[in-house]
Amino acid sequence: MPNQAHSNFQEAQTSRRSLWKFIVPSILGLLLFMTPVAYKDGVTIPIAVLAGEFKALLGTEAPLIVTILICIAAVLSFITTLYKPLHNKPLLTTLFLTSYPWLLLRILGAVFAIMTLNAVGPAMIWHEYTGGLVLQELMPTLLSVFLFAGLLLPLLLDFGLLELTGSLMSKIMRPLFNLPGRSSIDCTTSWLGDGTVGVMLTSQQYEKNLYTQREAAVIATTFSAVSISFALVVIAQVELEHLFIPFYFAVSLAGFVAALIIPRLPPLRWKTNQYHNGTTAEPCELSSKPLKELFSLGIKQAIQRAESSRGAKAVLTDGAKNAAEMVFCVLPVVMAIGTLALVVAENTSLFSILGQPFVPLLELLAVPEAAKASETLVVGFADMFIPSIMAASIESEMTRFIIAAVSITQLIYLSEIGALILGSKIPVNLIEMFFIFIMRTVITLPIIAGVAHLIF
Repeated sequence: MPNQAHSNFQEAQTSRRSLWKFIVPSILGLLLFMTPVAYKDGVTIPIAVLAGEFKALLGTEAPLIVTILICIAAVLSFITTLYKPLHNKPLLTTLFLTSYPWLLLRILGAVFAIMTLNAVGPAMIWHEYTGGLVLQELMPTLLSVFLFAGLLLPLLLDFGLLELTGSLMSKIMRPLFNLPGRSSIDCTTSWLGDGTVGVMLTSQQYEKNLYTQREAAVIATTFSAVSISFALVVIAQVELEHLFIPFYFAVSLAGFVAALIIPRLPPLRWKTNQYHNGTTAEPCELSSKPLKELFSLGIKQAIQRAESSRGAKAVLTDGAKNAAEMVFCVLPVVMAIGTLALVVAENTSLFSILGQPFVPLLELLAVPEAAKASETLVVGFADMFIPSIMAASIESEMTRFIIAAVSITQLIYLSEIGALILGSKIPVNLIEMFFIFIMRTVITLPIIAGVAHLIF
C-alpha cells in the first residue's frame, strides 16, 4: 500500500508539472501574439511592438543590413544549388538548396536590393515608389517581424495551446469554414498583429503536417487578415478617419462573407485533403461533440503536447531555425516579386486595362467616378497601399471609402503577403493567387458599396 500511495503521489506530481508546462508558455504566447496593446496612437500586439522598436533601433542602417542578408542568401543559394556541397548540414541545405526558378528570384532580389540601395541602374527599379518602397519601408519591417515572430512562435506551436484551441473552436470553424479550430489562432494573430505573422504560423503548421493542403491554402489566402493598425493607416490616407468604425464594420462583414464563399469555389475547392508528407486526412468529427467533452479532450491533448516538448533550449533552437528560414528564404523573394509588381503598376497601364471590366459593375452599384475607381481595384494585387494612394485624388468621399475598404478585404498583394505565400511551401501558385484576388474583389465590392450607400 505505501508503494501504491507513493506511485499515485508521483503520478499526481508529474501531471501537475505537465499542466504547468502547458499553462505558462501558452499564456506567454497569448500575451505576446494575441493581447491588444496601445502603441503609437494605434492598437497592436506586443510582438509587433518588439519588432517596431527593433526596426527603430536599426534606423537608417536597416536597408543596408537587409541588402547584406539578401546577398548572403543569393550567394549561398547559388553555390549550394549548383554544387551541393552541404551533404551533412541539414539546416544549411534547408535554407539554401532550392529549385532554379527560386534561385533566380533570390539572385534577382539581391540585384534589385543593391541597385536600390545605391540608386544605380534604371530608375524604374530603385524609384521611391518601386524598389525604394520595398527596401526602405517594407523590408525593415519584415526583417524585424521575422526575427521576433520566428523566435517566439514555438510558444504558440509547441506547448499545447493550439491543441486546446483546436478542440474548442472546431464548433465554429468546422461548420462555417470547414477548417480546424486551431486556424482561429492564425486569424486572430493576423487581425491583431500582422498578416505576415499569420502566414508564418500557417506555413509552420503545414510543414509539421497539422494542416492539409486545402486548409493551409484557405487559411493563408482567406484568414491572413490585415491588422487593425494598418487599417487605420489606410483610412487615414483617404482622409476619412472619422468613419473608422463603419469602415471596419464594412471590412469585417465583407471579409466574413468572402471567407464563407471563396473556399467553396475553385481553385481552393480543388486543393487536396492531404498533408505535406502525402498522407490523407481523416474525417473530423470534433464539431459534433459536446463542449464539455471537447474541453476535456483539448486539455488532454495540450498536456501531451507540452510533455513532448524538449525544453527551453530546443524552443530557442527551433525559433532560431524559423527566423533564419524566413529571413534567408523569404526576404529575397519579397524583394524580387514586390519590386517587379510595383514596377509594372507604376510604369505600365496593365492594371488600368485589367480594371476596365469593373467599370460597368461600379456604375451598376452607383459608385461615383467609376472610371477612376476601376483603376484602383486591380492595382491592389501589386501592393495594398497603392489603391489608397491613388484614391486620395478622387473627390467623392463615398468612392474613397469603398476603395480603401476593398483594398483591405482583397488581402493578397504581391509586395508582401503574396510573396510570402509564394516563398513558403503553402500550395498556392501565382495564377491561383490572382484568381482568388479577383474573386475576393467581386464578392466584397457589392457588400462594401451597400454599406457605403447607407453611410453617405
